[in-house]
Amino acid sequence: MNKFDQKIKDVGHYPLTANDLSTLQVNIGYKCNLRCTHCHVDASPGRSEEMSSDTVDRLIEILGDNDKITTVDITGGSPELNPHFLRLVKSAVDLGKKVIVRSNLAILAEPGMEDIPDFLATNRVAVIASLPCYTAEGVDGQRGKGTYAKAISVLKRLNKLGYGQEGTGLEIDLMFNPAKEGIAPDQKMLETTYREKLKEMHGITFNHLIALSNMPVGRLGKSMSAIEKEQYLKQLEEQFNPVTVNNVMCRHLISVAPDGTLYDCDFWQVLKLPVKTRNSNDVHSFDYASLCSREIITSPLCFMCTAGAGASCGGALA
Repeated sequence: MNKFDQKIKDVGHYPLTANDLSTLQVNIGYKCNLRCTHCHVDASPGRSEEMSSDTVDRLIEILGDNDKITTVDITGGSPELNPHFLRLVKSAVDLGKKVIVRSNLAILAEPGMEDIPDFLATNRVAVIASLPCYTAEGVDGQRGKGTYAKAISVLKRLNKLGYGQEGTGLEIDLMFNPAKEGIAPDQKMLETTYREKLKEMHGITFNHLIALSNMPVGRLGKSMSAIEKEQYLKQLEEQFNPVTVNNVMCRHLISVAPDGTLYDCDFWQVLKLPVKTRNSNDVHSFDYASLCSREIITSPLCFMCTAGAGASCGGALA
């Protein structure tokens, strides 16, 4: 029994199991226009893994067959770089699903991407935009020179299309993460600061801010020494909050890798830890009932999601 299992056993949550399956989080490729220092999937322009047309077809079938899956959360890499991105989004929208696209923003300023903001707005797709700081120094230091200027230009365009504007229903949330290892600061306070600074500096508005701590895997994990990892995990463990356990994202979603393998979360893709349900471990053997009652794979890394106010791809948990 690992340290996380022992901790949740002490508070009556062992073993950790799924509560339901309302969200399909789909990673459609590790290729990205950026090479961020913290990236847990080690995405970069040099990555070639991408979801195939056949796998996308199967996902669309799964969505059509399962009304209780209400949300499709599309991520990457830069999901916009997958040639089947538009088809997956449109199909999910046509099936009545809420569609979320996670974007680094800068990709939408690249040649060939000019029509995507309008496409997202027309299909009323929710956008979660990664912006690790409200200053150029903070963003460019983590993502590369010139990234901030591109991100700001795209945010302004999305605002003009109605994103982040009262009464439009077009949602754009910003995603913050620390530059290195460390627990994200208070989400509400950070949101207030972002809102004031971006409005003052650029006239930009948004709906909410999500503050997510970094997972010490992938590119960030490779940059950390064994002692640094140990100290970070100890810090997370010391801030364990039992209130967060019932709402951790893995209890309500399945993560789909580019090759169609199913995982409890996007982080486990990096560690090659697929779901325990042997009769339903990829999109071709997908069984909704089995996945809804599955036991979830855990490790001490799970303390990242349960430290302090908790963390998830949708924001704080407590």
